[in-house]
Amino acid sequence: MNSSPIKLKQKLSPSAAKKKAARDLKAAKSPYRRAAKADSQKKHRANPGMKGKDYDHKTSSFKSVKANRGNDGKGTKLEGKSNYNIKK
Repeated sequence: MNSSPIKLKQKLSPSAAKKKAARDLKAAKSPYRRAAKADSQKKHRANPGMKGKDYDHKTSSFKSVKANRGNDGKGTKLEGKSNYNIKK
């Protein structure tokens, strides 16, 4: 792990890194995340001019990556699934 050219924010032991990778993959493949990703892809296909932007499910609009992932400067601790609009 230490010889990787990618600078990681967390310095984890190899076993902890494997466990974290498994947890992250499980979260990424949860039904909610799959629906969110599919919805985002659908919106991007319908709006090709929004390349480089993230789709914000809370406001149902496209935003810059920085604004969307940082919750407009408020951080992400207050966010929850109940605030998002995902159409199945």
